[in-house]
Amino acid sequence: MTGLGAVFRPQLAPERLRAVARVADEAGLEELWLWEDCFREGGISTAAAALAWTERVRVGVGLLPVPLRNVAVTAMEAATLHRMFPGRAVLGVGHGVQDWMAQVGARAESPLTLLREHLLALRALLGGERVTTKGRYVRLDDVALDWPPEQAVEVLAGATGPRSLRLAGEAADGTVLTANTPPDGVRRARRLIDEGRAAAGRSEAHRIVVYLLAATGPGADERLRDELVAEGVGDVPDLGVAGDAEAVADAVRRLAEAGADTVILQPTGDEPDPEAFVRFAAEAVRPLVAG
Repeated sequence: MTGLGAVFRPQLAPERLRAVARVADEAGLEELWLWEDCFREGGISTAAAALAWTERVRVGVGLLPVPLRNVAVTAMEAATLHRMFPGRAVLGVGHGVQDWMAQVGARAESPLTLLREHLLALRALLGGERVTTKGRYVRLDDVALDWPPEQAVEVLAGATGPRSLRLAGEAADGTVLTANTPPDGVRRARRLIDEGRAAAGRSEAHRIVVYLLAATGPGADERLRDELVAEGVGDVPDLGVAGDAEAVADAVRRLAEAGADTVILQPTGDEPDPEAFVRFAAEAVRPLVAG
C-alpha cells in the first residue's frame, strides 16, 4: 500500500505548525513532513514540537543539510527523537542547496564525498556502534551514543543526480525525491538506487519517498502553473497536479506504479488554507489510494 503524507512548508510562520500538526494527527494522515530550508525554520526543533503536539502521525524532516552539521550532533538529535517518540520520527539528510551552503561558509568541495561519509557514520552511530573514522570531512575518534535508538531506524538521503542516487542505494535506507520528479524520473531513480544497492551487496528494502506538488480548490490550476514556472520546470510534462481528490489520487497512483513507496503532497507556497489541505489529503485522497 502506498504511504501518503503532506508537507508543512516553511513559507508558513513557525507558529502555524501546531494547528497543522494537530489536524494531521486528528484526520488520520500517515506522515507530516517538514523542511529545513535556509533561512526559515530548523528541522529538528520543528520536528520535536510537532511530535510533542501529536499522538500518532509520523513526522519527517526532508532534509537536514549535512554541511551545516557535525555528524555526532545529527546522531544525538536523531537518537533523542527516536527514543522519545519511537517509530514516529523520519529523518533525511542531503548535501543541501549549494548556493545556501556557500552563503553560510559551509560549502564543501565534494558534496558527494561529504554525504557518503556522513551517511555511513550516522547509520553506524544510530545502530549503536562505536565509531572511529578519518575521512575527508567526517572525523570521529572513539565516538558512541550513550542513548542510541532502542530499535533499528531508517536514515533517508535526498538525491537527484545519478551519482547521488547510486550513493543513496549504497549508503542510505531510503531516498527522498523532489517534486520535480515525474513518474519516469522515479523509474530512473529506482534503477540507479538499485545499482548502488547491488554494488554494496545490500538486499534489504529501500523506501522511496516522492514529493508531489498539488493544488486543489479555487484557483488550483493557476497556483500550480505559477509555481512550476517559478521553479523553472513549467515545460516538464507530468509534474504536479491540480484538481479534486480523484485527480490527485490518480497522480499519486502514477508515482506509486513508477516505484514510489510513499508520496508526500506538497502544497503550493501560496496555499490559502494549510489545515484544509492536510485534511483534504487525509480524508479525501487517502481513501482513494488505500487499496
